[in-house]
Amino acid sequence: MKTSILHFFSNFVDPPLNPSVDPTHVFEGNLAPVDEMEPTDCEVIEGELPLCLNGVYIRNGPNPQLQPPRALNLFEGDGMLHSLRLSNGKATYCNRYVKTYKYLVEKEVGFPIFPNMLSGLYGLLDVARLSIFIKRLVTGNLDILKGIGVANTSVAVVSGKLLALCESDLPYIVNVTQNGDIETLGRWEIDKNLHSNMTAHPKVDSETKETFAYSWSFKTPHLTFFRIDEKGVKQNEVPIFSVHRPSIIHDFAITKRFAIFHETQLSFSLSKVLTGRGSPLVYEPGKTTRIGIIPRYANSDSKMKWFEVPRFNASHIVNAWENGEDEIIVVASNILSLENFLDSMKLDVVLEKVKINTQTGNVCRNLLSTRKLDLGSINTSYMGKKTRYAYLGVIEEAPKMSGLVKIDLETGDEVGRRFYRDDCFGGEPLFVRRNVGDDEDDGFVMTFVHNERTDESMFLLMDPKSADFATIAAVKLPRRVPYGFHSLFFTNSEIPN
Repeated sequence: MKTSILHFFSNFVDPPLNPSVDPTHVFEGNLAPVDEMEPTDCEVIEGELPLCLNGVYIRNGPNPQLQPPRALNLFEGDGMLHSLRLSNGKATYCNRYVKTYKYLVEKEVGFPIFPNMLSGLYGLLDVARLSIFIKRLVTGNLDILKGIGVANTSVAVVSGKLLALCESDLPYIVNVTQNGDIETLGRWEIDKNLHSNMTAHPKVDSETKETFAYSWSFKTPHLTFFRIDEKGVKQNEVPIFSVHRPSIIHDFAITKRFAIFHETQLSFSLSKVLTGRGSPLVYEPGKTTRIGIIPRYANSDSKMKWFEVPRFNASHIVNAWENGEDEIIVVASNILSLENFLDSMKLDVVLEKVKINTQTGNVCRNLLSTRKLDLGSINTSYMGKKTRYAYLGVIEEAPKMSGLVKIDLETGDEVGRRFYRDDCFGGEPLFVRRNVGDDEDDGFVMTFVHNERTDESMFLLMDPKSADFATIAAVKLPRRVPYGFHSLFFTNSEIPN
């Protein structure tokens, strides 16, 4: 009896962690953190780097600088950028932390201070740690207006700035120097008009140079849509009051006339965190998912139209476009096994094409592939326009990819595929166009690939027109590169010094 009582109180005060938030389990193998490395020349071990390919490939991902005492989710590790500067057929590798406010504060004190809200609080000890954090805020030892995020999700070029992004905070401006080093220049306050957060997936219109984005909040309005002009000035905000609770909206899309959002079956519960009952994410199986369409230049949410699309829990939207005046087409990776999302990264994800008639309300869905596909990319010249081809990773266990495929979005055919060698896994397959105006699939596909048997990593450059994604060049990297999230390739002309 005494043992049972002690066991009950032990679990109440300091319960065991779910493996999905146990940092010793999550950040092991090729997700284990690595130290920073200064710019280092690399060896091309196969093929040749095209002389026309001059710029920087850069990928973001989680890399905890400190071992947390308690729960830590994969998505909460400090942001680390891994870059490869390509110039005249040569490659220079570098990796650096994004020097966020959180990173700098915790580096100075030598232990984790900020609560990990996504993994949540487990028991009274975690609640006590949150109380200490709040006390630091009240006494002025911390200033959350300087940010709480980790900038670990994606990278984007917005209004001539290279940004590291995470949806729990504002973006951080970074720079890759001519010798290949990575610098953090500071948090982008976006013209001092936004003080909370911004999506990690902003959409840039290649013609108008405008950027469309949104922020979220625990309180009403839970979703706020806005745009940033070419000069980096944020335009009017549009609160979306028709989103009635704080749902997970990780990605969205734009077309020539519209912005498109999707409301999933995952929502936030702040009370669950404050009572020490784990992650704030709650799966709502009875909730009907929906897609919302609003004019890009709307002044209010009165023009927002919602369409029910049951069990459509999009992880990432590949692209969307208009088919005539009344039809919107959305291509996205849909998570079928959302109830297991918090416990396992072995996601059951399928690629779907959704057609919505905005006048009749009719919704038609087509399965484009039975493979588990996510982290898709396209020729960015076709953002918001009709797209023929998409390049997606074949999920082994997110964010590990066992290979990649090229899908013809018109026919649904798999017109290209490549699976890595045994024990080798890659990341997001990034398509980079060769020249503006060329064929849609004329360019390169690139990613980092890691060999878990030899513990070596390489940069792989592939031919997207080849049915087997033939290797154009392979570059041996000077260190193990952990698996990560989203990537980008940019040229010097895209980011003025």
